[in-house]
Amino acid sequence: MNKQLLFALDIGTRSVVGLVGEMENGLIKLVASDREEHHTRAMLDGQIHDVQEVAEVLASVKTRLEATTGALTKVAVAAAGRALCTLKISATLDTASHGALTTEDERSLELAAIQAAQAELATSGAVPQPSDYYCVGYSVISFSLDGTRIKSLVGQRGKHSAIEAIATFLPRQVIDSLQSALQTVGLEMSTLTLEPIAAINVLIPTTMRHLNLVLIDVGAGTSDVAITRDGSVIAYGMVPFAGDEITEAISQQYLLDFNVAETVKRQSGGKNKKISFTDVLGMSQKVSAKDIVAAMTPKVGELAQALAAEILALNNERPQAVLLVGGGALTPLLPEALAQALDIPAAKVAIRCPDSIEGIIGIPKTLCTPDSVTPLGILKLAGGRMLNFINITLNERTIRLFNLSRLTVADALLAAGIDIRALRGRPGMGLTISVNGKTRFIAGSHGNPGEILKNGQPAKLNDALHDQDTLVVNLGTNGTAPEPLLKDIAAAPESLPITIDGKNYLLEQPITVNGTPAAPNTILCDRDQICVNPKLTLKQALQQLALEPAPAEYVYQVNGSERSYTIWPQYTINNVLAAPDTLLASGNTIEILKLPPPTLADVLGINSQDSSSDIKVLFNGTPCTIPTHRHTVLVDGHLADISLPAISGSAIDFTTSDLQPLISDVLLAADFDPLSLPVTASVNVLLNGLATEFTAIVKNGDSVTIQIIEK
Repeated sequence: MNKQLLFALDIGTRSVVGLVGEMENGLIKLVASDREEHHTRAMLDGQIHDVQEVAEVLASVKTRLEATTGALTKVAVAAAGRALCTLKISATLDTASHGALTTEDERSLELAAIQAAQAELATSGAVPQPSDYYCVGYSVISFSLDGTRIKSLVGQRGKHSAIEAIATFLPRQVIDSLQSALQTVGLEMSTLTLEPIAAINVLIPTTMRHLNLVLIDVGAGTSDVAITRDGSVIAYGMVPFAGDEITEAISQQYLLDFNVAETVKRQSGGKNKKISFTDVLGMSQKVSAKDIVAAMTPKVGELAQALAAEILALNNERPQAVLLVGGGALTPLLPEALAQALDIPAAKVAIRCPDSIEGIIGIPKTLCTPDSVTPLGILKLAGGRMLNFINITLNERTIRLFNLSRLTVADALLAAGIDIRALRGRPGMGLTISVNGKTRFIAGSHGNPGEILKNGQPAKLNDALHDQDTLVVNLGTNGTAPEPLLKDIAAAPESLPITIDGKNYLLEQPITVNGTPAAPNTILCDRDQICVNPKLTLKQALQQLALEPAPAEYVYQVNGSERSYTIWPQYTINNVLAAPDTLLASGNTIEILKLPPPTLADVLGINSQDSSSDIKVLFNGTPCTIPTHRHTVLVDGHLADISLPAISGSAIDFTTSDLQPLISDVLLAADFDPLSLPVTASVNVLLNGLATEFTAIVKNGDSVTIQIIEK
């Protein structure tokens, strides 16, 4: 009976670890292991920089393992945690018309949150090239319905549902560089996981994740952080600060080659009291381990502070305990410095080794070290995961999916950039209009749902996907916004009968849209204000019938200058003088008045002259006003009275002179004509009771009396 071999590679910044296990009765039995360090700094911060150099180390490890296990063709690997980008996101869904919510509704909300995370990643500036990242996993923090936090939406009813989740993104470059190095040595990537996920699966099983624990994998280039709480992994993080910075500090202090400084660093944590080395100048030195530890202490403190800041940022509080793994976990004084930075007891920060791992047997003592946690985790996950990449066809387009977990139809839609909500078909936007001050809503048409076919059969978003599946996605069609006509919303009012200058008319009373008369076939828009059966004014009626007369214009030459005079039309309604804005009623009789031309007084504005200088006297006991100015008007050279009509085009000369009122002016103002007296009568003129002449001057307030005596 052939036994299944599992091959795992931990391609780290400092070294490559290879493990081969044999699957037997559900357990993995370790059968071979190998380790080799990079000859140069071909990897920095967990990223492959020299594919060929890394491939040479992979080939060496693979060759030595194959001497024990036979040919190895497929391998499980892990991507560096430093490449992860995690976003906490939320999304909402209007569920008022959904009835009881289903698993499909819950899944749609989850995927809406993922698409919101993709949109945020594209605009947040968190990564330089968002298009090179795609989602490799997410975890739900909570659901809520109408503002109430809830464990699951399935079977619930409500108006608004919401989700909070953590989405994790991985750059394609990480996978591409790993694949290139593996393909160079004839290996196919069978399983891809993430380094922090591999480590946490070894040391913190699901039964421990109700505790608020922090796992830190301190490598050479990066320190990966994973945090558990409330039964799940709540956050992943990364600090670009690890063992290499400590090595650099020793290298700078003692002028050492980087590889020599790395050796000195490792020896300082052992039992050696003195450490010998040769610097770049060729000088041999022998330094106490305490001095070397003292040289690296500032950098250890910086690393602890950086880790503490990341933990507190992700966890929002001090954790219950911290577990340190990775080769960098052995850095002297790191546990103590981290405990101090987090302000927790030193006993709560511990270096962990994989003494025993559930599901793996036969672990030799050489692998019971902190830097063996991640490779053992990769091997463990390799035994329970299917291929990490599958190829599917979506709408005749080939898509390669990263299979971190069970893939569904929804994952394919996300990878293809298809908006999950577009499958439903949104209803068309409605219109809100106002009719005579009352608001009315006109709904848009309903959208049509889309269709998903998997291998020719109808499928749902949460249906599982397999390699070589074919998907056809027809998006839903959105409803359309309504385009109502005015006549469909408001019927035209009855015609208004009126009479103008003896003729009968029927007036169409207009319907206005936003204050402007509109035709029955006018297409209405959102927020339109419709007024039906408004009161028709006299001016509107005359305009509708084209009977509105134009004002009469008269032009003159007054004292050598051109002057115009306008007479506006006048109207009566039922024989009463009316203004143009007078509202009409049914049966009104309207007359357009024929106005005479203006008088000379109108054109010259004589009646509007200031009369404040006129005097008032009593004539025979009756008040009488006497002007103190005299107007002289010549029309075309002829003396004319100001009460005569002013013919348009006339040349008018107009002068005004001051005068001293006399008794004769009083008689003229009082319309007293002496010639009308009998021939035999004699007249006595009294001014303030005293006899006077017709030429006597009068003043304001004087009393003039005429006595007539017949002989």
